Amino acid sequence: MQQKDIKRLTLYLLFAPFVLWIFLLILLPHIGMVILSLREKIAPRVYEFGLGNYIDFINEPIYWNTLLRTGSMSLLVTALALIIGFPIAYYIAKIAGNRSRGGLFLLCLIPLWVSDLIRAFGWILLLRETGVISTFLLNYGFIDTPIEFLYNDAAVIVGLVYTVILFMIVPLVSTLDGMDNSMIEAGYNLGGNSFTVMRRIIIPYAMPGIVSGCIVVFMLTAGSYLTPILLGGKNSSWFTEQIYDQFITRFNWESGAAFGFLLLAFTSIVIWLGLKLSGQTLANTVAKS
Repeated sequence: MQQKDIKRLTLYLLFAPFVLWIFLLILLPHIGMVILSLREKIAPRVYEFGLGNYIDFINEPIYWNTLLRTGSMSLLVTALALIIGFPIAYYIAKIAGNRSRGGLFLLCLIPLWVSDLIRAFGWILLLRETGVISTFLLNYGFIDTPIEFLYNDAAVIVGLVYTVILFMIVPLVSTLDGMDNSMIEAGYNLGGNSFTVMRRIIIPYAMPGIVSGCIVVFMLTAGSYLTPILLGGKNSSWFTEQIYDQFITRFNWESGAAFGFLLLAFTSIVIWLGLKLSGQTLANTVAKS
């Protein structure tokens, strides 16, 4: 066997697990979901292919209103994660010393050491009517009666931002870390103030990391289930709850598959629009972040 053939075989063996993972856990389930969503039940155990499940979605305002609400809330969470995460990422990449970077990253990683369920219950302990915050405000006379901070949009947004902010910080730090400090110094030397340097130099350079972080955060938020259900309660109105209801409660796997595919299509369209508006491409974003 020639050296060229050995290198090619080695390359195939290295990529084989990745290709199998993509095919078995991503492509194959999605293909099955699309096929299942096109099945219409016309009689017990009798199906035919059609668009009935998608037509039912369009004809029921509560479904597409919930999808639009989930999308708008996910965009809000993404924007808040960017606003909060960008200064943190900039400090880690450009201001913090080499020794403190590891400690700061460790603090960011701590929320990922526990499951989504435990994190959500942690917020419940803080925000419920008899929780830490309400009890503190009551004991020090800020309020007269206990306040329930749970089961509203604000609680859901806080919980989701806390859950996904690390996925915004990491690509931003990776992008900003590759930025030469002389570019920032040149901006100040040419008469620019902090706002101008941020707007004309730092943000354009960090745009691949911003777009990458926004994509990950938006997808994770739109597909979240536990946090909206536990912190929002009956008022959550999250689209993943509709998907769960179709699959588990109603045993209507065909509609559940259609809803799942619609969520994927909706988030993909939002990401495509975001890439167009930002002037970025997916390949460029992945390569630089």
